[in-house]
Amino acid sequence: MTQSLPSVPRRALGGLEVSALGLGCMGMSQSYGPADRVESLATVRRALDLGVTFLDTSDVYGEGHNEELVGEAIAGRRDEVQLATKFSLRRNDSGGMDIDGRPSNVRACAEASLRRLGVDVIDLYYQHRVDPTVPIEDTVGAMAELVQAGKVRHLGLSEASADSIRRAVAVHPIAALQSEWSLWTRDLESAGGGGAAVLTVAREHGIGIVPFSPLGRGFLTGAITSPDDFAADDFRRDHPRFSGEAFAANLRLVEAVRVMATERGVSAGQLALAWVLAQGGDVVPIPGTKRRSYLEENVASAAVQLSAEDLAQLGEIAPPGVAEGGRYANAAYAYGDSPLPA
Repeated sequence: MTQSLPSVPRRALGGLEVSALGLGCMGMSQSYGPADRVESLATVRRALDLGVTFLDTSDVYGEGHNEELVGEAIAGRRDEVQLATKFSLRRNDSGGMDIDGRPSNVRACAEASLRRLGVDVIDLYYQHRVDPTVPIEDTVGAMAELVQAGKVRHLGLSEASADSIRRAVAVHPIAALQSEWSLWTRDLESAGGGGAAVLTVAREHGIGIVPFSPLGRGFLTGAITSPDDFAADDFRRDHPRFSGEAFAANLRLVEAVRVMATERGVSAGQLALAWVLAQGGDVVPIPGTKRRSYLEENVASAAVQLSAEDLAQLGEIAPPGVAEGGRYANAAYAYGDSPLPA
């Protein structure tokens, strides 16, 4: 984009102040086709230049590669960054994922992440998925010990249920809940087990919301028009929302967003991100990208102001449950405690 970019405002996740828009770094190491190390490093550094200082990674992304990449990118600029990473997932020999929330694993994973990132402290440390075989009180208790030891500043949960959130905060304050939330994934808003929406319970406890995939895994940008647009190693080739009849149905949703965006002089992706940002001052989406051009387009969404009428129109275009197809192709990705459908 050639226009000047807005300054990115700040928001609070519990007691952690971050940029209102974060950067998801996973795609720089896995899942979304070939990666370019040089461009990925440049993208992280450009994000910091633009005021996008909240960086999101995990020890499972690229099996440690992503943490090493982020660590290299922020070297010499650590004081500018609010650094988030995660633990508890590990790929197994059958191609799925194992979850390990044992206290001993919490400590081992944190030490390994600190080493790969090249830092002394992690600003926000998430349990990536709740381990149904380990009481969450035990896991969060071990995470709290990392805070007491000065190795972690704030704790987070990812895709946790309302019940797990309540149990976790009884042990230690939770600053952030990371879950999928976008115009085509609105499950977070709906009542689940126990009759309460996860979003409602999180807010009752002052927990900030960190939506991942706020652009619908890139679909809401309008750049994807055919399954053939994906590289051979792009996981979306096998994703139920990008396949068969579901793809055609979801493409109609994207077209409606694109038409509305054009009428307002912004891109479809900017409109979709602006919707997420408008869901509350405690919401910090982390759109992922591995290219500076897309990063800059995303940053411009921070200046898009939506009226009540705009939000109502988007609510009609994309009501809860509008997307066809499940969130994941493989049930192995519907980890443990996730309240959202696989």
